[in-house]
Order: sequence, then structure tokens, then C-alpha cells
Amino acid sequence: MEPQQADNDIAISYQQVTKSYGKQKVLQGISLEVKKGEFLGLVGANGAGKTTMIKSLLDFIEPDSGTILIAENDNQNPQAREHLAFLPERFNPPYFFKGNDFLKFTSQIHGVEFDDSRVIILCENLDLAKEALNKPVRSYSKGMAQKLGLMGCFLAEKPVVILDEPMSGLDPKARAYLKKQIKSLKETQTTLFFSTHMLADVDVICDRMAILDQGVIKFVGTTDECREKFGSDDLEQAYLNCISN
Repeated sequence: MEPQQADNDIAISYQQVTKSYGKQKVLQGISLEVKKGEFLGLVGANGAGKTTMIKSLLDFIEPDSGTILIAENDNQNPQAREHLAFLPERFNPPYFFKGNDFLKFTSQIHGVEFDDSRVIILCENLDLAKEALNKPVRSYSKGMAQKLGLMGCFLAEKPVVILDEPMSGLDPKARAYLKKQIKSLKETQTTLFFSTHMLADVDVICDRMAILDQGVIKFVGTTDECREKFGSDDLEQAYLNCISN
């Protein structure tokens, strides 16, 4: 199939993307668009293909077929990825860094000036003690390491942010702080594409959601549209109704 012509209002575009590992079909003709400035949550059970979709977007793995565009550029073009920041689900910062060293390093990689005042604000916004940045990251808990990775993404100030299970390892207080920080990205017209198991988070953060089940996109739309289409006022039940069809 010929790829569709790029739309300059689209930040991310999957066009008929497939991926298999041996006989296992992980992605089955995925087509999905994320608009510039949109927050879209990718929802699905373990093994649904969410991480494979993200790894394909970032050119960590190559799809068997299909096209992926970042803005108007093929995702395999390194320049296409210059405008995005990414945090994986299992984030482990280099053990030999202190927290502040890691943030300085990531700022340098992204080509932005390290701003200590912004670091202090992000520490407050993500509920991470500023003193922790002077400690080796090998002493961090999983939640502290997750907050550090998120800080690196936000300090990069990229127009597209990709997060794989961003709430992983965070306690309820930290999750509430992160949701508030994520919502603030709307002020800068940032595009957010993230995978999650947390339907409640999608409900309060996202403009739209996409439900991925066994490598197939079964729904794309708002959470209210999901409830209406799948016959339940409860989003979790609507999701279950969707994937049972």
C-alpha cells in the first residue's frame, strides 16, 4: 500500500504498520495519527503491543511493513527524532552519575542550556527532594529514578514527548504531581504520546485514547466516545466491552 501524503498538522503517523516475531503477530496493520499539540494515551494489556509500537516509532526495531512518520519525516531519518524526548518503561540512569550530572548530560545531548532554576521547579513539581540530585543514582529507589528520567524529558523542552508507562514506580502522591506537570505541557502546545494501563489517568489527561488489543487498534476517540460506543458509563467496563468484541 502506498503511504498517505504527510499532513503538517500531524505529529506522529502510523500507516499500516506490521511486526511479527516468528509466528507471533505483534502489530497487525496499525494505523494511527497523533495531532500536533494533542495528548493521546495508548491503552492495552500486557503483551498488547504498546511497547513495540513505541520502539518502532523510535526506530529501535524495524517493522515488517508500513510507514511511520514524525511530522513530515520518515521515522528512520535521525533528524526526525531530534524534536522528541523519550522515557522508557524500565528506566535505569547510568549508575556512575549523580542526579545533577545526569540532568546536565541529558541537557547537553538535547542541545539545551542547563537551567538550575528550572531543575528546582521540576523537583518541586515532581515531588523529588533537591538534595537527592547530589546523590549517586545507584542509591535511588525506582520511583526516584523515574522522577529523574521524567525531569530529563521535561528539561529537553521538545515539541513531542513519548512516555512508556510514565507512572511506573510512582506512589499515589507522585502520580498526582506528575499528572499536574503533564497537564502544564498544554501551555507550550507539546504533543504527548504515552502508553499506560491506567484508564483513570487517560480520562483526566488525554484528548483522545487508542485501545490496542492483540496488535490491533480497536478504538480511537475521546473517553466519553468510548463510554458511549461500548455501552457503559464506567470507562473500565467500556474498555472491557471493547476488547471482548
